Amino acid sequence: MKRSTLKRTLAAALLAALGLAGCADLGYYWQSVSGHLQMLNAARPVDDWLGDAQASEQLKSRLALSQRIRSFAVSELKLPDNPSYRRYADLRRSAVVWNVVAAPEFSLTLKTWCFPITGCVGYRGYFNEAEARAEAERLKAQGLETSVYGVPAYSTLGWMNWAGGDPLLNTFIGYPEGELARLIFHELAHQVVYAKDDTMFNESFATAVERVGSQRWLDSEALRGNAKAQQDYARFDGRRRQFRALALATRLELTAIYDKKPATEAGKAAQAALKAQALQHFRDSYASLKASWDGFAGYDPWVARANNAAFGAQAAYDELVPGFEALLEHEGRDWQRFYDAVKGLARLPKEERRKALQMNNTETSNG
Repeated sequence: MKRSTLKRTLAAALLAALGLAGCADLGYYWQSVSGHLQMLNAARPVDDWLGDAQASEQLKSRLALSQRIRSFAVSELKLPDNPSYRRYADLRRSAVVWNVVAAPEFSLTLKTWCFPITGCVGYRGYFNEAEARAEAERLKAQGLETSVYGVPAYSTLGWMNWAGGDPLLNTFIGYPEGELARLIFHELAHQVVYAKDDTMFNESFATAVERVGSQRWLDSEALRGNAKAQQDYARFDGRRRQFRALALATRLELTAIYDKKPATEAGKAAQAALKAQALQHFRDSYASLKASWDGFAGYDPWVARANNAAFGAQAAYDELVPGFEALLEHEGRDWQRFYDAVKGLARLPKEERRKALQMNNTETSNG
């Protein structure tokens, strides 16, 4: 099939799958479809890149590494064996999409947007950064706090494997080895289980898979004599865990402040003052933490824009991870049994699955 014909076929299929006929927000959906098609059109099989005399040796080395990680995902983590992450595209930009998240002045609950396939999610993605920032400005005008951040990869949940699947991208192929493994495992996990209308469940599940999976990968590499990758990752991940612990403490502090519903203007002013104090304490604590990191300043941009939207978005990736890790232990670290158990949870109502995860985590901690 000619490439132009393939693009028209893909566009028609995507539009049909999304059920866009008569949709009032057709412009937004079209940018999503056309942006995804441009990405697919730029992707070529990894073997083509490896045989391309114009491709750098550094890129070839990273692509070869990605395929070893991809094979490990199937053989050791029982993640899907399909076309995803077997092609590569250079998008010539720093992110594949830019997400917009928004939350009220006194809440960490994210505004949600609803889509035909994915259900309701707490973000809205744009392939064009300027369009994302324009949307954020519109939301600010409505009184919401907003955050815009670049995303290195996203999952089509396996829907597009017939067309080549989700490709490797320049936005993350240069990541340190442990981080590259984490990202591939995370995105493949979304193809295993996906619960509509529950961003926190989906992202926490994928984060649990990436955490345990990447450690297994690095342990296997150390046995092969590549201890440096393990050491580099331990240092990087240690900083990340410290930062996330600080962010979690701040989320809990803010939640306690927001749980109070003052009825008077004086009460609202006092609430705003407590919020400002909590955010300043977060920034001061981060500065102290960063001082022990030998010059690493990777979280500076996040801290600079930290607000309810940013904290709310981070919670989706962290909140339920301990419950999923406990469930994996409960299933004897048998990945297929673990996935089957998670699929069972995904069929429950949202509140029931949250309680089940929390209960499993408590039982494991007490055991």
